Amino acid sequence: QVQLIESGGGLVQAGGSLRLSCAASGRLFSTYTLGWCRQAPGKEREFVAAISGYSSTTYYADSVKGRFTISRDNAKGTVYLQVNSLNPEDTAVDYCAALPGVVSAPQRIDVYRYWGQGAQVTVSS
Repeated sequence: QVQLIESGGGLVQAGGSLRLSCAASGRLFSTYTLGWCRQAPGKEREFVAAISGYSSTTYYADSVKGRFTISRDNAKGTVYLQVNSLNPEDTAVDYCAALPGVVSAPQRIDVYRYWGQGAQVTVSS
C-alpha cells in the first residue's frame, strides 16, 4: 500500500489562504496521478483538483478554478494544494488521493486507489 500523509489544515478567516501538503514516499511517485477531494458537512465527497502522472496535467473543479492551485514535487514525493480566497463554503474535510499511472477522468473520485486521513479546513465568516 501507499501511505499518504496529509498536513496543513486549520482555521482561517474568510479571504485567507492555506497550503495543504500530502507526502507519499515511493520510487514510482512521479508516475502517480494525485488528487484532492473534499467533503463538506452533510454533503457527498467531491472532486477538487488533480495532477496527472508523467505529464503533470492539472484539473480543477469549477468551484475552485482561479483560487486553488495543485502542484507536485516529485523529488520530495509531495503534492500540494494552495488554497486562496477562502470562503465559508470551502469548509470541509480535505483528502489527498492517488492512483498509479493516468486515467481519462481524474475528476471521478472513484478512480483513486489510495487515500489520506483527511485534514479539516474551517473558514470562519
